[in-house]
Parts: sequence; C-alpha cells; structure tokens
Amino acid sequence: MSTPAADPFDLPYADGDFFAFEQLLTAKEQDRLAEVRDFLAREVRPIAVDFWNRGEFPMDLIPKLAEIDLVSPVRRQGCSNLFAGLLHAEVTRADASIATFMGVHDGLFTGSIETLASQEQKDAWLPDIYAMKKIGAFGLTEPLGGSDVAGGTRTTARRDGGSWILNGAKRWIGNATFSDWVVVYARDVDDNQVKGFLVDTSLPGFSAEKIENKISLRTVQNADITLDNVVVPDFFKLEHANSFRDVNKVLKVTRLGVAWQAVGQQLAAFDVARRYAVERHQFGRPLATFQLVQSQLVTILGNAVSSMGMMVRLSQLEDAGMARDEQSALAKAFTTERMRDSVAIGRSILGGNGIVTDYGMAKIFADAEAIYSYEGTAEINTLVTGRAVTGISAIV
Repeated sequence: MSTPAADPFDLPYADGDFFAFEQLLTAKEQDRLAEVRDFLAREVRPIAVDFWNRGEFPMDLIPKLAEIDLVSPVRRQGCSNLFAGLLHAEVTRADASIATFMGVHDGLFTGSIETLASQEQKDAWLPDIYAMKKIGAFGLTEPLGGSDVAGGTRTTARRDGGSWILNGAKRWIGNATFSDWVVVYARDVDDNQVKGFLVDTSLPGFSAEKIENKISLRTVQNADITLDNVVVPDFFKLEHANSFRDVNKVLKVTRLGVAWQAVGQQLAAFDVARRYAVERHQFGRPLATFQLVQSQLVTILGNAVSSMGMMVRLSQLEDAGMARDEQSALAKAFTTERMRDSVAIGRSILGGNGIVTDYGMAKIFADAEAIYSYEGTAEINTLVTGRAVTGISAIV
C-alpha cells in the first residue's frame, strides 16, 4: 500500500492550479496576487468562521482592505480581467462573505458609477469610493421582483423640479446596513424606464433593516430597504442610467465576478477536503490512502479546473472587448453548478465533521447556496444561453 508524501502540504498541485493558469498573468500581476494571498491568510482566514457564526461583519477589516487597495483593479490600476478574476477567486477562497462584500462595493456599486455616471459625477464620487472612505451598496432586487425585475421594477422615481422622489422597497441588498451610499434603480413614472440614482443612506425616508436567520453568507449584512418619499437631487441621478439595458452593462461584468467566486469556492472546498483527507485517520491510516477518497478529491479538482479554464478564456475575451452576455450567462450557470457538486463532495469527505463550522467545510457548503442563486439563477442564465443558441426565448 502506498503512503502519503513526506510533506503532503508542499506539493506542486497543492494550490489547486493544476494547469498553471496563474502563469498567464504578468510577473507584476503574479506578485500582486501573492501579496493579496498573504494578506488574506493573515487578516481574513483567521476571523472568517467566527464572524460567520455570529452573523456580524468585521468593520475593522475595512481600513485594511482599503490599505491593500483592491478596488477597481482593471479600470483604475490597468490590470487584466484575468488578474481581477483570479483575485476575486482568491478572496472567495479565504471567505466568500468578504468576497461578496467586495463584489458589492467594487463590482456592482463602483461598476455602476464607472459605467453609468457622467465624468463630473465620477470626479466627485470615485476618489472616496476607491479609497473605501465611502462604502456602497447596489439596490436592484425587490421583495416581489428577482429574476423578473427587468420588466417588473416596482420602485418608482418621479421628477420634481430639480430633484427626484423615490418610493418603494429593495431586498437582499448587501452592505446596506452600514453603507454610505446605495445605487438605487427605479422606474421613472413619466417614461416607464428604469433609471439609476446615487442615494445617501442618511437621507430622510431611507431605512435599512438587516435580514436575519440566513444559512448562507452570514457575515454579509443583507438588508430590506424602504424608500419613503426620499428626495434625491438631480445631480445624483446617474447620467447614463436610463433603461434596464444600461443596468445590464453593469451586470454583464459582475456576472463574471460571481462565476470567479464559484471557482474560489471550489478551491476552498479542495483545500479543506485535501488537508482533512491527509490528516484524518480511519481504519488505522489516512483517508487519503483510500481510492474512493482520492477519486472524490480529483472530482473536486476537475470541477474547479474546468470552471477555471472557462473563466480564463472568458476573461481574455473581456480584455479583448469580445465577451458577450450569453457567454457570461453560461459561465455563471456552469461554474456554480460545478461548485454545488464540489462542495457537496467536500462535505461528504469530512463526514459528520462536515456539518459543523469548526472544520470550515460547513461554512463553504452553506455559502455556495447564495453564490448559486445571486446574479442570475442557474435556470435564468441557462435560458439566456439557450436563447442565444436557438434564437428563441423560453424565459416567459
């Protein structure tokens, strides 16, 4: 019977990058990724399970995240979309909740400003956003509107002289309990088009209540938002956010980020399952000596690598300005389905220890459910892809 290697945690494939995709990055990007990886190991991993168990957000982490400067690596720092994707996967690998926090502030919120604001608005808002002196949230989903929100936005905006009056409700809004600003998408009562507004959370009529009793991404502070005659000055209406087609310009890019999260979550499952299989003894020997366990580990790795390969190519297409909505949709559907399979196998390898957060896998398993659902469900993204290959819409 073969035995484990002398140092099973220092092997060429221990990082899960089985086909060396990181070597496609520039030397500078590889160094930057290594710097972030060290930061995550030092500042995020040690606290992740504790804050998840308590359902609280580590506010002291925000200045540290600001210092390491993770916001807008592509538009602001000149990095590739491949680097940005691998970076997001790495943050997810450390803690999906912190990755979601960054995905909301950086991807959805900052992306809305970068994509849909005027230059004057960008000049006024982006410096504090990039420095994380102002934390943002993204208000699109509603209590009665999720996958159908494109045509079913109930939150309204009414022009009133030099201001807009917003009324309605939003749900599942990450960061909203402590954010400074929220980009709110509302339907203009005059032309029936969805438009975007930067809303200061201190304005009268704005309220946010934390959603309790979650089983996934418990560290993320999701909220129900109520807008009761909130008066927003005209300058805070995003100049280029005038239809849901404009909103989709943001979602197309952020959907890539969620697919990269699915990669990171699979690598997290691989990390925990692999270490457990080597360290845990059953029948007098490590679990890793059993063929079925090795098969399970390789299945997790294969899922992760196939997902990563798809995302590497999609990121290259995005860098070349060639990525299409349906490609992002397929990537989100495929990678999250592989993720669901991977985390279930990982939980199984840990047996009973896989259902307590002490070992990390229960948290990974539970967090995957949120990633599977947000930024377009697997079903909706499958139908977006199906429409592209058949020319026929089956969504409604």
